[in-house]
Amino acid sequence: MAVMTKMHHKKITQGTTKAVYESDMDSRYVIGFEDGLRVWDGPSQKQISGKGIMSNRISAHLMTCLESIGLPTHFLKSLNMREQEVRKLDPMQIIFRVRNIACGSLASRLGLEEGAVLPRPIIEFYLKKKTGDYVLVTEDHIVAFQWADPVEMEEIITIAYRSNDFLNGMMMGIGIRLVDFQMELGRLYGEYGELYLMIMDELSPDSMRLWDIKTNKPFVTDIESYQEIAVRLGIIPREGLVKHGNFNEQLAEGLDRIENILANDKTRKIRSINSRQTQKKSGF
Repeated sequence: MAVMTKMHHKKITQGTTKAVYESDMDSRYVIGFEDGLRVWDGPSQKQISGKGIMSNRISAHLMTCLESIGLPTHFLKSLNMREQEVRKLDPMQIIFRVRNIACGSLASRLGLEEGAVLPRPIIEFYLKKKTGDYVLVTEDHIVAFQWADPVEMEEIITIAYRSNDFLNGMMMGIGIRLVDFQMELGRLYGEYGELYLMIMDELSPDSMRLWDIKTNKPFVTDIESYQEIAVRLGIIPREGLVKHGNFNEQLAEGLDRIENILANDKTRKIRSINSRQTQKKSGF
């Protein structure tokens, strides 16, 4: 189902699961979550009614939670059941995936048993290509080709591990195993040349592999799985939204909007990348 957005919101980009629109403010975008299905091994034309609504709500909730532990994100507030307002960032050319369990391409590449717990969380970096493909790269590639500098790389790795620690604990507390997740970062430039790295794009079942702890079975790509995850997170009621595979959008429209209070606090101070570079040069 297409996102219903205001007529003055000009579409900037269109993907499988989301569209990005202009906002009323130059410093912001509007992201619309759609019902298209993202698959791990290629494009998909499959639609799941209500999936965009669930992804919008789950992502808004998780972004707000990460903000609460000091990890800045682009998310500002939900506008309606399918749209959210975000900061306008300069996307980095790389993304990363944090892996806790051997699964997917990692298991096949290294000959690991599917489902084996890794000795420690592993961070993989990928270069985003214009074709929409991702190419596995190393830290040396990233620094050599100036996709990020060494100080940014330190910050990226810190964000990756802190996000993983927090999300792992959160998911475990509701009976979900965080197998792996993908995260994208963007740069925000301040009024006086400050540089900030912020989490962007989305955090939802579209960018995560999630398994049920009791059964060790993955949450599959159907609306019931998205519903179960949202219910366990405490952001939707268990009854009413989904019945026999059908999604009740009228009921979803009545759900409360999620706002990232910390991100909207103009008095809040966030440490910039520049300050960390200065500290390194000063020997602190």
